[in-house]
Parts: sequence; structure tokens; C-alpha cells
Amino acid sequence: MDQKPATIKEIAKRLEVSVSTVSRALHNHPSIGLRTKLQVRKLAAELHYEPNQAAISFKKGKTFTIGVILPNLGEEFFSMAIDSIEDAASKNSYTVLIGQSHDDTEREKKIVESMRKHRVDGILISISKNTSSFDHFEDLKKYKIPVVFFDRVPESGEFYKVSCTLKQSSIDMTDWLINQGHKRIGFIKGPGSMPSSDERLQGYIQGLAKNNIKVDKNLIVETDLTRSQNENAIKKLLALKEVPSAVITFNDYVALDAMKYTKNEGYKINKDIYFASYANLPVTNYLDNPPIASVEQFPHQQAEKATKILLDLIESKDSVQQVESKIVLEGKLMLHQKKS
Repeated sequence: MDQKPATIKEIAKRLEVSVSTVSRALHNHPSIGLRTKLQVRKLAAELHYEPNQAAISFKKGKTFTIGVILPNLGEEFFSMAIDSIEDAASKNSYTVLIGQSHDDTEREKKIVESMRKHRVDGILISISKNTSSFDHFEDLKKYKIPVVFFDRVPESGEFYKVSCTLKQSSIDMTDWLINQGHKRIGFIKGPGSMPSSDERLQGYIQGLAKNNIKVDKNLIVETDLTRSQNENAIKKLLALKEVPSAVITFNDYVALDAMKYTKNEGYKINKDIYFASYANLPVTNYLDNPPIASVEQFPHQQAEKATKILLDLIESKDSVQQVESKIVLEGKLMLHQKKS
């Protein structure tokens, strides 16, 4: 039979001291002498004593657990982000509870409620592509559970958030493609419900205007980010009387679907039609012909900064400490060398 972990009472009984003495010794209290501290720690180690986390949580009013809700861990961007979140949390003695919304708002709401019931100290989230109401996050204020958004963030409202602005990098990408000789550039935008979709689009439009090129609405198509819709979007561009020589896609995953479909249609990637994208994911390095340009959105940095804000909010719950509410990183255009 497995031996049950020792309690403070058992240690105190064996050493013939009070429970409070043992507790103070384990917490290195200055009122306890060195000899007693060493005796307590030695016996605690021998008996495999472990602190009662439930009691500690009750005493400190915290569970030392943070919730993280992401659209899909299958996307490399979010798996990179969770690495940074777990590292930052671990360094501060917090455990991470993870949930995936799979871009379903109702599922997102259920995960938020479940995490509330599990008494998480705070929540980090990158919202579903269809989330338009934020009442389920506002409700958490009643329970004093802080929320920090990152990457996919609410466009308005008094929320703590970390994001990456893509407008200027979208202008830079469009401008660069034009300088490479592309005058007819297709654009696959994301769902209209996502503010980042419009941000990318506006950058594309301004990049064209910068080079005195009129917007051709036939070159702008939309996807809901599913594979079938990604393929349908590129299909529309390839069906045009004059096929674009370059295509900018919402992210690298849209690019992968679009490039595969284009190749199957008999076109040579980055020769007949060039592709550019967003996210700059490491997975594209394994392709013979990756997108020739991609905008870096810094998943590690976004996640680190968002986690720091959340932990600061948790630690300052009962104080007047000011915590930074909004951080915006600048996206960076990355150019990829074509493999020989």
C-alpha cells in the first residue's frame, strides 16, 4: 500500500514541537532557529512532505492557475505562443490550463465558464474568428478574474490586449511585389468579422495607391479560413480572364492550400504565380517553394508580453498598481530566398 504524504501535524508530533513552529520553519521564518529549521526540513524530506496546495490557495486567495484559450493548437503560430506562455507561467510558479475554441464562439463561451468554475486566477485568449460580443469576458469582472487578449483582439472596448499591427507591413509587402514587376496582385482576405482582415486589406489598397495602381475588386476574394474556402478563393482568381502574377494570402496556412491547388492546376509556384503571406511560420522553411515574402507577427513576444500583463494584474488585484493595458508590435516584412 502506498504511504500517504506526511502532514505538518505529523512532523510536529515527531519532533515534539508546535504545528506553527513547523510551518514557520518550512517557510524560513526568522523567529525559528537554524537548528530547528534543519531538523524540520530533514524530517519533512524523509517523510516526503508536500505542502497542501488547496490550503495555500485558500490562504492566498489564488489557485496559481491561469487559463489559456486559443483557436487551434494545430496552427504553429499558437503552438509557438503557448510555449512562451508556459515558460513565463512556470517561472512564476503558475500552472496553465489550456482550451481550444476551434473558432466556435459558443465553445469559447463554455470554456470561459469552465475555467471560471475551476477558479483560474486569470485568462489569456486569442478570440474565435466569429466572436463579436464580449459579454462572457465582461462577466468575469464580477469574479475579479482578469482577462488579457493577444493576437486576435477586440477592436474596441476597455480591454487589456497585445497585438501586432499589420497595416504598414501590408503596404510594404504590396509595394515590394510591385517593385518586383507585379502589377496585377490578387488578395485573399480573411473573414469580415476579424478586424485583422480589414487591416491587411487596407494596407494592400494603400500599397496599390502608392504606386498609382487602381483597385480591381475582382482581384479581392474572401475565405473563412477553412481548406475548402481557401481553395475556392484561389479558384476564383485562377478563373479570371487575366490571372494575377502574384497573390497575397491571409496567412501561411491559406497560402499552403492556395499553392497546392494552384500547382494541381498546372501552374509553377513562384514562377508562373508568386505567393506572399502573413505569420512567417517556420514550417514554410521545409517547402521547396515557400511564400516569397511573409509578415512576421512575433507569436513569442506577443505571448510573453500578454502573460506578463496578466500576472501583473493578478498580483495587483488588491492594490492601485498601474498595469499597461495595450501593447502593439509592428509587423515586419520578411523576404525569403528562392531555393535553387
